[in-house]
Amino acid sequence: MTAHQNGTIATEVSHFLLNCFVRSPSWQLWLSLPLSLLFLLAMGANATLLVTIRLEASLHQPMYYLLSLLSLLDMVLCLTVIPKVLAIFWFDLRAISFFACFLQMFIMNSFLAMESCTFMVMAYDRYVAICHPLRYPSIITDQFVAKAAIFILARNFILTLPIPSLSGRLYYCGRNVIENCICANMSVSRLSCDDITINRLYQFAGGWTLLGSDLVLIFASYTLILRAVLRLKAEGAVAKALGTCGSHFILILFFSTVLLVFVLTHVAKKKVSPDVPVLLNVLHHVVPAALNPIVYGVRTQEIKQGIQRLLKKGW
Repeated sequence: MTAHQNGTIATEVSHFLLNCFVRSPSWQLWLSLPLSLLFLLAMGANATLLVTIRLEASLHQPMYYLLSLLSLLDMVLCLTVIPKVLAIFWFDLRAISFFACFLQMFIMNSFLAMESCTFMVMAYDRYVAICHPLRYPSIITDQFVAKAAIFILARNFILTLPIPSLSGRLYYCGRNVIENCICANMSVSRLSCDDITINRLYQFAGGWTLLGSDLVLIFASYTLILRAVLRLKAEGAVAKALGTCGSHFILILFFSTVLLVFVLTHVAKKKVSPDVPVLLNVLHHVVPAALNPIVYGVRTQEIKQGIQRLLKKGW
């Protein structure tokens, strides 16, 4: 028992309980199998892509290094969220320690922002390839990728660190049941006995600043790409140019569409079941991760050939 600053006596919380789909318990049953299959697909497909890029000398190019970074981010996000969700579904292991909860919160926020930033760098890569093809080898170099990777890690680590820090400094008393499958910032902060206005403002401002700026730059890159492509006169040039951007654009659609639906359901939360945003939040950590390497593997001839060569060698 501890005395809080307003003079009341309350029991300090020592751990949290994740309450998954409490209003729709049947969801756990029918979600567990497809979610586990998506998780295995995401892990296997991304691992295959990473091994292929690592072992195939022809894929040692900046564009594929960025794709490797995207695969690593996808795998970390999946491993941070999905095993715990499946443990809740299968074994009712709902308890999560303070440290594990805030660590999960930090990884989810920082790596999601890193993924968005990686898409932005990849969009710039495609912009230079289409709009300035002769200068591409001198602009998009291995050094450029290394600097971009440092920027992606540093920017998003620094700007998302305050999210779990602000939540971690709050005083938690009495309630310890998180109405979510994961330690989402606001789901956790609402359990606090303290004022969470700063948490709300930073989550809103930080999210829209990081993800919003990335999406604006991605949109600007593709607008310039489309304008340049429509000016091409050579036969088949338009199709070839769009083909080089197609895979990347599909990945951005996966990423932004699920995110947009998630945001819209939060805005209209009075009209939808509270379990719907929880479901979308979980799916957002596994669906793009499962589909990203497949899209690139199917649509990119070099990756497809690299995988085939590795299979012939017995990998």
